[in-house]
Amino acid sequence: MASKLDSLEQWVHDVAAMTRPATIHWCDGSDTEYRALVQQMLQSGDLIELNQQTHPGCYLHRSSPSDVARVEHLTFVCTRDEADAGPNNHWMAPAEAHAKMDALFDGCMEGRTMYVIPYCMGPIDSPLSRCGVEITDSPYVVANMRTMTRMGAAALARIEREGRFVKGLHSTGELDPERRFIMHFPEELSIRSYGSGYGGNALLGKKCHALRIASHQARSEGWLAEHMLIVGIENPQGQTHYIAAAFPSACGKTNLAMLIPPEGYRKEGWRVWTVGDDICWMRPGADGRLYAINPEAGFFGVAPGTSDSSNPNALASIARDTIFTNVAVTADNQPWWEGLPGTPVTDWQGRPYDPANGPAAHPNSRFTVSARQCPTWSPKAEDAQGVPISAIVFGGRRPSLLPLVMEARDWTHGVLMGAAMGSETTAAATGAVGVLRRDSMAMKPFCGYHYGDYFTHWLSLDQPGAKLPKIFHVNWFRKGKDGKFMWPGFGENLRVLEWMIQRVEGNAAGVQTPIGTLPAQGELKLDGLNLPRETLAELLEVDTAGWQTELHAIGEYLDSFAPRLPARLRQEQQRVAQALETPASPRKAANA
Repeated sequence: MASKLDSLEQWVHDVAAMTRPATIHWCDGSDTEYRALVQQMLQSGDLIELNQQTHPGCYLHRSSPSDVARVEHLTFVCTRDEADAGPNNHWMAPAEAHAKMDALFDGCMEGRTMYVIPYCMGPIDSPLSRCGVEITDSPYVVANMRTMTRMGAAALARIEREGRFVKGLHSTGELDPERRFIMHFPEELSIRSYGSGYGGNALLGKKCHALRIASHQARSEGWLAEHMLIVGIENPQGQTHYIAAAFPSACGKTNLAMLIPPEGYRKEGWRVWTVGDDICWMRPGADGRLYAINPEAGFFGVAPGTSDSSNPNALASIARDTIFTNVAVTADNQPWWEGLPGTPVTDWQGRPYDPANGPAAHPNSRFTVSARQCPTWSPKAEDAQGVPISAIVFGGRRPSLLPLVMEARDWTHGVLMGAAMGSETTAAATGAVGVLRRDSMAMKPFCGYHYGDYFTHWLSLDQPGAKLPKIFHVNWFRKGKDGKFMWPGFGENLRVLEWMIQRVEGNAAGVQTPIGTLPAQGELKLDGLNLPRETLAELLEVDTAGWQTELHAIGEYLDSFAPRLPARLRQEQQRVAQALETPASPRKAANA
């Protein structure tokens, strides 16, 4: 009888015939294998040993200076019908893409080892999890995939049971920016990436599989694959609400996922549990609620800005057994980036540090670490059934207009909030920084199909009997006339999450406005927070004229997805726009 691994073995054979490696290594995910890989990379210079007294098991990797971030303009979704990829993706015909990649992969592994990485995204025994196999010639990728996924023998056993997996083929090639492509074939459940060693382009289980391919799978199978953190908020009574939140890259997802409550909350007994910091897969459960897993097993976090004041839990997580990428180094060989105490002597490119060369650490420098090392890691992250989601939060960097928090009227309004999300661009993607762009559900770089169909899929979850989470929008990044942030953020964000939980439990009335429900006077707990009354008033202000302009811009943005834009979403945009035209009585909100 044929084994269900026959198709995998045949694919590996075919790839080897094309790439012509010197040797083939099937990864088992063991400690012994990892140690051997580290030793090999230390000898080759791919890794640099850091101070083993202060950072045991920690190493530094320096990527090519031209290979430091995702390359969205070289990332393609290759569907048979161009319209299925949508205006939110770059498209290439599958036959053309395969021919282009075949030419690049031809003989590209000569003299190299070809690694075969079986992996599982999500708890190994969860029905919500999905498996994949990445073939790569990069030992750095193998080491990172071991941390970021459930990699090795257990994943291979599940693949043999199920007989299905996502195929990912990767080679660093020559690291030539002119010969670099990341191709996705959703209808084939396959990925081909060439010419980059950077995480988002090379760790194919991450954005490529867990979002672009998985979003396509999720649509056909009735679930959601989202660019969201998952955090548990436990109140003093011991009840835990789980919240999924979407923010564009480098907008504080990791900080929120590892939030440390303000002192007053800690004394009362509030606790925060980290389930995931980047990706969330949600599926309707038998009881009508959405249940979520974190498909990843580790954190691939942005280092700059991670400090004892901003995210002590992240800092504690990466004190050992961590791979750092493109950070600076101190005189005693400790990893360093802007925001940490101390002084760098060597920058991210290995040059003597000179401020004239720019930041010491690359703005998109990273750390790769097991999620289990986080002090707030939740054992529920391994629950096969996932955790029930009470609230979904959208947010972005908006210096004005968007209030601190608002709740959607219903699921359709919430989908509109997510679709309308806007944020200033960051260093996590190549291109200009500080430009406002719409980034629906923070999925613009990651949705593997047409955004119009994606919005339709979100709306389709609103079925009879569904007990869907409440949807909120937050803006931690509102700025005052002095250009400074008005809300302190970080741990203080728990005050806003508490209000959301009160709304979920029916214990806060809120104030109805045309744009959603905002906190009523006294509903945001501000004890111990030095926040002037007029600042709170501005944070919760509804600027009618500004919102009318915003709704018009949202309408134009939505129209860019016609004719596949769901009519229900356009109608919701028009409903909010009309509500803003109707004179309202003065609201008694938290600023009253």
